[in-house]
Order: sequence, then C-alpha cells, then structure tokens
Amino acid sequence: MKLKLTDGAAGANMAFAIKLFMAITAFVGLAMGFSDALLANYFKDAYDVNAQQRGFIEFPREMPGVLAIFVIAALAGLRDIRTALAAHALTAAALIALAFLRPAFPVMLIFLFLYSMGVHMYLALGDSIALSLAQKQNMGSMLGRINSVRMALFMFAGVVTFFGFRRGLFDFETPVAVFLLAAVCLTLACLLFLLLTRIAPAGENGPARRSTKLVFRRAYLRYYVICALFGGRKQIMLVYSPWVLIDLLDFGADTMSILSVAGAFIGIFFMPLVGRWIDRFGVRNVMMAEAFAFISVYIAYGFLSRWISHNAVVLTGAGMMLVYLLNIIDRMSAQFAMVRAVYLRSIALTPDDVTPSLSLGMSLDHVIGIAFSFVCGTIWYIWGPEYVFLLAGILSLANLFAARGIGIKESFSA
Repeated sequence: MKLKLTDGAAGANMAFAIKLFMAITAFVGLAMGFSDALLANYFKDAYDVNAQQRGFIEFPREMPGVLAIFVIAALAGLRDIRTALAAHALTAAALIALAFLRPAFPVMLIFLFLYSMGVHMYLALGDSIALSLAQKQNMGSMLGRINSVRMALFMFAGVVTFFGFRRGLFDFETPVAVFLLAAVCLTLACLLFLLLTRIAPAGENGPARRSTKLVFRRAYLRYYVICALFGGRKQIMLVYSPWVLIDLLDFGADTMSILSVAGAFIGIFFMPLVGRWIDRFGVRNVMMAEAFAFISVYIAYGFLSRWISHNAVVLTGAGMMLVYLLNIIDRMSAQFAMVRAVYLRSIALTPDDVTPSLSLGMSLDHVIGIAFSFVCGTIWYIWGPEYVFLLAGILSLANLFAARGIGIKESFSA
C-alpha cells in the first residue's frame, strides 16, 4: 500500500529535492568548467584547426542539439530525472574516451558528438526539472539561484584550470586530466540523480513522465522564432568571439580560463538579478533590454576584430582591457536562456508541453546554429571577422522586434 504524504511531509520532500538539484547543478557547473570551457583550446592545441575547420567542427558538436528532441521523445517512458541521469552518463563516458585516447581527427569528432549529445539533452531537461520544482510566483528567482550555483562552480573550475595550465600541471597530452575531472564530477551528479529519483514528487508537483509526442503549436510560434534567432547569435558568441582571442591574439588555455572565471564570477550575482528582473518587470522587458544591449556589444566587437585582423592597432593597456571586457560581456548572453524558459512556461497551454517544447526550441536553435557555423566560418575566411559580428548585431536587432511583440499578459503570467 502506498502512503500519501501529508502537506508538511510533501513540502519537506520538495525542499530536499530542491537542495539535491542544487548540488547536482554544482557538479554540472564543475564538469562544464573542466571540459566545455576548454574545447576551443583543445581543438587548437591538439589538432591545430583554422577558422574554417573550427566552423566545421560545430556540425558534430551542434547536431545533437537538433537530434536531442527525438532522443528525449524516445525516452519519454522515463521521468525527466532518469533521462537527465542517462545524459550525464553518456557525457562522462565520452570525456573518459577523449581523456585517455588521442584519436585521429575523424574519430575525435565521433566522441565529440557523443559528449555533445549528453550535454544537449540536459540543456532542455535541466530547465524543465527546475521549473517543475519551483513555485509559480518565483520561477525566475528559482532559475536565477540554480544558475548562480552553476556559475559559482564553473568559476571555481576556471580558477583550477588557470593555475593548472599556468603551472604546467594540465595540458592536452594524453591523458587529459581536466577531462577526467569533468567525468568524475558528472559521475557524482549521476549518483545524486539516483537519489533524486526516489524523493522527487511526480505529476503536477514534480518532474513527471512525458508524452512520446513531439509538440508544435501555433501558440508557441514566437517562442520558436526567438529560439531560432538566438541560435545564430549564440553560435557566433560561443565559437567566433573567443576565436578572436585564440586565433588572432594567440591566447592560451590559461588566459581563456581566467576570462571564464571572470564571466562566471559576474554570473554568480548577475543570474539571480536576471531572475528577479523577470519576476518584477516581465519577460518582454528583460528580453528587449538584452537584445538592445548586445546590438552594441557586437558592433564594438566587429570594429575591434577588424582592427586586429588588419594589424591596424597594437593592443596594450586599455585596448586589451576592452577585449577582455567585450568577451566577458558576450558570455553574459548565454545567461539569458532562463528568460526564454520562463516565457515558454508562462504561455504553455499545459505543463506537459514544457519539456517537449523546450526540446523543440533547442532543436531550432541548433539547426540555425549549425548553418551559421558554416556560413560564418566562410565569411570570416573570405571577408573577415568583422562581418561575422555585423551579422550577430542584425540577429540581435531582429530579436528586439520579436520580443517587442510579446503581450503584457503573457509576459507576466505564470
């Protein structure tokens, strides 16, 4: 006989589930700091890729973002938590392979694909689990706190990698110690997910089983458009913004790590602030402010990359600080993902639509991202990096107009 929890016991159960999920988020933040943040330097140091090859690498890295929707749908018989556990196990296994092997370039791309599949599955599932544990009136604040924890541990991992590479303790020779550290962190996250499966409430008050059907509704069309626009802009932010520093300025893994630390440190305080802004000002206003801010960022990045690539300026002092500042601000763009998640939850016709719709939005994001990887790599190679960032500014402008059309009611509804 199954005993029904009292309201007090159910509340305590939910509180413990939230704490467990916070701990899981911490381990995931560590793992990403020890792996994802260093992949661009890994490609450069271990395989000596150029800008055009860097764009090609994004195909196996981003294709899982398109396919994840089908994998998540196929695993719909599992709760979100068990699917997230499987995702992290896959990511950890791929990292162990990359750590102990120095595979030929095509084989490395296969392991990169498997790593990325696990990461992208969790991108949709993580927000869905967090939203299911949050109260309706504080969704933004809840996501802000969770992401703040992730960024704090991401920052810690960045500090470790900075000193590790600077002192010669880490490198990209076999075995790659930082990838092994990431795999250990993800294994610990899997163990905590096992515990979470036992205590997290199911159904309306927790992460439930999902429908096997893919969800596409006209009511969510603006959400899909916003995801697609972000996909192109995100690809430029993730791939070509750091490539200015790595390729044009020859920054190593230690410098890129310390920039990750700076961005993560700001994120610890910035992400809870974004969450409170969502609850106070609404999705529409926050999304418009983000789009407007990044139009300016990409225009500045475009001019700066042109001057650097044409040797029109020697960066010292204030000029180098501007490069650092733009890179750190650019990293803040990814921290607005919670705004889209809250927007979808606010317009969802049923809670069952949230996970499959987040997955579809992520797939659209990555379809556009893959296309932009090839396009932007070619643009960079033929015309120059400044035109890549001009394109990012145009996408931010389009995002501004898309956000402007969000109704006041759906901006604040929960």
